[in-house]
Amino acid sequence: MEALSQGREGWHKSFVMKHPLLLSVALLASCNAAPAPAPTPEASPAAVPAQKSALAPTEIVAAAPAADWAAIAPSDLLVMDLAPDAKGAARRVVIQLLPPPFSQGWIGNIRKLAAAKWWDGTSVNRVQDGYVVQWGDPDGEDKVKAKPLPAGLTLVDAAYYATSSSEVRPLVADAIAHEALGTPHPNTPVYLKDAYADTTVVWRGWPVGTDGEKMWPIHCYATVGVGRDYPPDTGSGAELYAVIGQAPRQLDRNIAVVGRVIEGMEHLSSLPRGTGDIGFYKTAEERTPILSIRIGSDVPGLPRYEYLSTESKSFASYADARANRRDSFYIRPAGGVDICNVPVPVRRVQG
Repeated sequence: MEALSQGREGWHKSFVMKHPLLLSVALLASCNAAPAPAPTPEASPAAVPAQKSALAPTEIVAAAPAADWAAIAPSDLLVMDLAPDAKGAARRVVIQLLPPPFSQGWIGNIRKLAAAKWWDGTSVNRVQDGYVVQWGDPDGEDKVKAKPLPAGLTLVDAAYYATSSSEVRPLVADAIAHEALGTPHPNTPVYLKDAYADTTVVWRGWPVGTDGEKMWPIHCYATVGVGRDYPPDTGSGAELYAVIGQAPRQLDRNIAVVGRVIEGMEHLSSLPRGTGDIGFYKTAEERTPILSIRIGSDVPGLPRYEYLSTESKSFASYADARANRRDSFYIRPAGGVDICNVPVPVRRVQG
């Protein structure tokens, strides 16, 4: 996949082979030329100041002005407290919920489940290596033992895995126009077709795929989605999972994406892998208990968080650096980047 800021023609021109005859003439000329005079001290390489390396993505993020950061409302956070680890250390996972227009039926259910304290006393039940961590009621498949769900949950149709792309169409059209002119898009990066979408874009803080008619949130590392049974079931939101491996993009538009882990991912990715089918734990003792899950506005003392606005010039520079590493470690810029390799920076608000 190729970043539009590179331009299709520029990509191919960079690989055009120089004419071999010109190379031969140049070599012959160099052999017949008089010896070059010794360099003067002023022309010595040691006297030439070293060229400053381009900034790495993390350095661009660190230098971003305060105005380029956008606050995350506590009411848009889901806070999960797991039982302490073997050393007694607390384990908190903070999830940012998707904004409208995405997945709002499931997110409404999640808010109701958190308000009802439904997840208290449930557990992490599945850890499949390179895939997902899944949590909820361990007896959810047993109609006799299953924990009753709170009243008023919405049954959401699978059609809502995606939504109208009308809001991103002008952005994509503008980016394509910039590509035709060979100029980079000034702000939000837009990328060409990959294996799973005609176009991908980081839009309002989230990676999104679109086919021109619909758009949908994308599965990347740390994405949170809704567990479900076979269609037409779409899940209620009571069973959730987080991606802990290679981005399973085949799930896009097949399962509801509802958010992403922004802090505490290590508490999920480091859990012991399940030894049962597809990573489920075989015994209750293997599961990690969940103490509570609450909406952030109901958690006393929760830090404030903010993300680097994806409409800012700082994010555009960061995304370009992710696609084209020019800092001192790298030899060749890649010329493109996978949408999941442009994670949106999130940080705690200082002070």
